[in-house]
Amino acid sequence: MSTESIRLFRTTEHQCGYYADRRSQNLVLDPEAPDLGQFHGGALAQGFRRAGSVIYRPNCVHCRACVPCRITVADFQPNRSQRRALARNSDLSHQMRPALIHGVPRGLDEHLELYQRYLAARHSGGGMDDPTLEDFERFLLCPFSSTNFLEIRLGGKLIANAVTDLSRTAASAVYTYYAPEQAQRSLGILAVLQQLAYCRQLGLAHLYLGYWIDAHPKMDYKRHFQPAEHYVDGCWTSATL
Repeated sequence: MSTESIRLFRTTEHQCGYYADRRSQNLVLDPEAPDLGQFHGGALAQGFRRAGSVIYRPNCVHCRACVPCRITVADFQPNRSQRRALARNSDLSHQMRPALIHGVPRGLDEHLELYQRYLAARHSGGGMDDPTLEDFERFLLCPFSSTNFLEIRLGGKLIANAVTDLSRTAASAVYTYYAPEQAQRSLGILAVLQQLAYCRQLGLAHLYLGYWIDAHPKMDYKRHFQPAEHYVDGCWTSATL
């Protein structure tokens, strides 16, 4: 990605999504660029991430808590707890499918119902717990990215989905939602393990897990996926979470 080839903007300050007492700002690739999709893979490698049709990276004036994080696929081996999660969920099926067909979303009824139940259970009262189909599409889908659904099913019923962007050399874990009554299955962990398995199958070098924030409870699961790399001062370096 070259900043000489595409414009880079900085947003105004807004409420931080992780700390109630902080304000945040992002760097954003020009959302109106007609060839935005061709920069997506390179942007991932420079610490950016996609939300809807926006490719962004935190760039806060007084805070550097959000650190881009990725897993090296070839070196990853599941730990004992993760192997137990795989064994515990051996009755589930999983399939990676394109989220869009010729630019049009698949039938999303079962996905929207599951997404709504997940947000109602996990983010009640947080402003995200009553999403419409338009909200779902605006947040998770994108016309310029190769976005896939990693669907996890129990007896044919959708119980989890990992929204996954694929680029030429890597995958990006965009968002995962699952049936709240199946929480004991550790479906979030299972989704990352299956994303890593698909990366290995496709010959992809890295799985991007978004941002790591040290000591933040929402990020704790990421430290169990090793070896990890962090993007700091313009370079990816080995990190022990």
